[in-house]
Parts: sequence; structure tokens; C-alpha cells
Amino acid sequence: MEAVRTCLGCRQRAPRLSLVRVVARDGRVAVDAAARLPGRGAWVHPDPGCVRTAIRRNAFGRALRVTGSLDATELTNLYPVPEEQAERHMDN
Repeated sequence: MEAVRTCLGCRQRAPRLSLVRVVARDGRVAVDAAARLPGRGAWVHPDPGCVRTAIRRNAFGRALRVTGSLDATELTNLYPVPEEQAERHMDN
């Protein structure tokens, strides 16, 4: 039986292999590609929409039980918003 986790962005349950594990490291969200770093982890789809939603809702801070805000630059650099979506978002 395959492990199932919940995405912080869309809140849908998915197989662990389809999600990316993140941990809090020195005030920032760090990607744990091997899923072996110590400490509390959270899971998110490798999708710009899920990452953006999780950041907007401060889901990383709550899930990782960190007070204050976390820098999610590493995640947004790995999963950037496509050009057409970024332009469309700016128009609204």
C-alpha cells in the first residue's frame, strides 16, 4: 500500500511520490527531495498554483509549526508561474 499525503496548496490527498516534501530550515522553506531531512515536514504538489496558494494562506508556517513568516523563494524558483498566468494575474 502506497503512502498518501495531503497537499498544502489544494488540500487534496495524493500518493507521496507525486508530492514534494518541504521542511523549515533557518527561516526558509527548504525542499527535501530525498524526504530524509530531520524535523517536521509538509507536502505540496510540484505545481506553481499549489505552491502559490500555500504561500498565500501561510500554510507552510502552520504545517511546519513555525512562528513568523517563512521565506519560500526556493520553492517559487523551482516552480515558477508560467508567463501567461503571471500576465493574466497582473491584469486582475
